[in-house]
Amino acid sequence: MFCVPSTEIGPIMNITKGGLVLFSANSNSSCMELSKRIAERLGVEMGKVQVYQEPNRETRVQIQESVRGKDVFIIQTVSKDVNTTIMELLIMVYACKTSCAKSIIGVIPYFPYSKQCKMRKRGSIVSKLLASMMCKAGLTHLITMDLHQKEIQGFFNIPVDNLRASPFLLQYIQEEIPDYRNAVIVAKSPASAKRIVCVDYFIFNVFLFFFFFAIHPSLEIPMLIPKEKPPITVVGDVGGRIAIIVDDIIDDVDSFLAAAETLKERGAYKIFVMATHGLLSSDAPRLIEESAIDEVVVTNTIPHEIQKLQCPKIKTVDISMILSEAIRRIHNGESMSYLFRNIGLDD
Repeated sequence: MFCVPSTEIGPIMNITKGGLVLFSANSNSSCMELSKRIAERLGVEMGKVQVYQEPNRETRVQIQESVRGKDVFIIQTVSKDVNTTIMELLIMVYACKTSCAKSIIGVIPYFPYSKQCKMRKRGSIVSKLLASMMCKAGLTHLITMDLHQKEIQGFFNIPVDNLRASPFLLQYIQEEIPDYRNAVIVAKSPASAKRIVCVDYFIFNVFLFFFFFAIHPSLEIPMLIPKEKPPITVVGDVGGRIAIIVDDIIDDVDSFLAAAETLKERGAYKIFVMATHGLLSSDAPRLIEESAIDEVVVTNTIPHEIQKLQCPKIKTVDISMILSEAIRRIHNGESMSYLFRNIGLDD
């Protein structure tokens, strides 16, 4: 696992005030590993809690130490069973609330249901519903990372710190790709273009939207005909260069595979995919292993150990350092602006 060194943040051992309790919300080994990394950096012991499923599949949480008057930080990574993950978090937050915790801060590196943040026909804005549930349960602050849409912060009536993984990914490029100066950063859509972390970039797969209307004989109102996807287009020269495709989430990999094939045809001799959240659902690891992609780099916001066993091309960047520093600053009442110092507003 790649861990980004830092001479500015430095070691965080034993520099927190008393009254901090750190819980890991689920029994997933990856969540426990991330929690232990954070606890080691903070110089604190993990809080004692039992979280388990009863035979009837109900979630039960038992807090095994006093949290009265303390700042409680609950770390929760999203497992494959996302709905159970959410219930674990909500029940633990409510248990801390009814146990008179001073504040309850959720550390949720990947915010679930973040793709469902816009209204669809006869649908709902599920991420807003989830935000309301978390606040109602008793959450007083949220630490997350690279929200799919930054407007999701407005769904909460509590403070939200949306941290960025781009400095860690950028340092991985500089340290793990020897000829990175011969690389170009690729956005596979205009939406992901604002997540570019280098100045030298070009836009890939420009989307054009065409609307066709027809008059229904009885209703006499315009009817929208479904649009077809435009052909893949590359804007810029990738011949003889390394192509690095950047996005916030990699889940369904079809668009990444199509992008990689096109870049390979245009002369790119090495192709990397970098994303903050590696959901990698279904048969994504197998498809990546058989594709033209040379390496997929994601952070440990989401457990993906099984996917790594299926696909050696998947590499992990550790982001426990920035989460630890965010927890320390919030607990000590310090400014969070330092963590965003070298990050653009649209990053």
